[in-house]
Amino acid sequence: MKNRKAPFEDRIFDLDECLPRERLAALQIDRLNRTLDRARHVPFYADRLKRVGAIKSLDDVKRLPLTTKLDLRGGYPLDFMAIRRDEIARIHGSSGTTGKMTFVPYSRRDMESWRNLCARFLSAGGLRPGHLVQICFGYGLFTGGFGLHYGVEHLGAAVIPAGAGNSERQLAILRDIKPDAVVCTPGYALNLAEILQAEGVDPSELNVKFGFFGSEPWTDEMRARIEDELGIFATDNYGLSEVIGPGVSGECPWRDGMHVSEDHFLVECIDPETLEPVAPGEKGELVITTLAKEGMPVIRYRTRDISSLDPEPCPCGRTGVRMSRVTGRSDDMMIIRGVNVYPTQIEEALLRIREAAPHYEVELTRPGALDVATVRVEMLPGMFSASMKEMVELRERIMSAISSVTGIRMEVELVAPQSLQRFLGKAKRVTDLRFKEEPKP
Repeated sequence: MKNRKAPFEDRIFDLDECLPRERLAALQIDRLNRTLDRARHVPFYADRLKRVGAIKSLDDVKRLPLTTKLDLRGGYPLDFMAIRRDEIARIHGSSGTTGKMTFVPYSRRDMESWRNLCARFLSAGGLRPGHLVQICFGYGLFTGGFGLHYGVEHLGAAVIPAGAGNSERQLAILRDIKPDAVVCTPGYALNLAEILQAEGVDPSELNVKFGFFGSEPWTDEMRARIEDELGIFATDNYGLSEVIGPGVSGECPWRDGMHVSEDHFLVECIDPETLEPVAPGEKGELVITTLAKEGMPVIRYRTRDISSLDPEPCPCGRTGVRMSRVTGRSDDMMIIRGVNVYPTQIEEALLRIREAAPHYEVELTRPGALDVATVRVEMLPGMFSASMKEMVELRERIMSAISSVTGIRMEVELVAPQSLQRFLGKAKRVTDLRFKEEPKP
């Protein structure tokens, strides 16, 4: 996938993306010390930074305290804010579905930085001034819609703020207004492709050339299917509300990892159990420290996202370390009969089976002493009317594919097309019933 030629010439949006590593390190140290001074005004950090002096080397970062989502929720609603209330330009919130949400204040300078960071990866992915972009993210406390919106405009392109949902309207916009690019989750892009196919619309009738996808883990196999079915060039980008939103990293035309904007973020990759650094190229949990955020600086934030870091030079000329696609989260990893499994592994297996749709749900139960994992998989419309023998063979092939990828055998249930829930934001694929308490008599 990474070697597929981009249908455009690369363009560097911001020269800070190409800073020599020595200058970048000096800039990071300077900005980190300023961030620590700012963070000392935050009650949570004030006590934890009392014995921390000036940072003289990036190796000193490990002396700084880690911050977790639970810590941020403990500061509800705005205890982590490092600016005065009258300096707030915007407040967004985490898109989490459980627990107390996290509010994130932005200063006016934060808003300018955010626009620029989003414009960087949009430009790297092929967007140019004069292009028209359809944004299918929700607009509200969720950072995705607004972050990409202002990044597109900052670059000089135009926006169709279509918002989330209403696929019929989304397809009408694609057909009639003919935008050059679309922004959404990869799962929703595939859903749009399925609807186009069902309605007999050829992608060549559309004008979409580029897709900018994020907000949920996805695989190269899913990217290949999206590109084939929509006829576009698709790139990945990464961000999270607690840090800034989209704009932390994004792919260049080589698509060999997402370049982190290291002039704004210091990234580490640690073992989620030992909290020790992992070697370059090894998977671990991403830890991010903001270097220029004024409204709510965060220090060594444990993202729970599993990725790896590649410091080797990229042919594109950008010098930011590259992070791999997020393969899952350390807190949604499934441990099934002692084996670690991520939902994206199941997606990878399903995308090997042409007769199965990449829409699935996983239910974990423990009826006896052993865990049971059941995967509900949608069939494509053509298979729903197949013979019983063909359906049994399809089920066995799916079970075999899942076993070969994950190393364990799971039960598979085939369900009707379009019968599983579709997600406009982050998909919730797993229901764990193993540790539910039995109802009391």
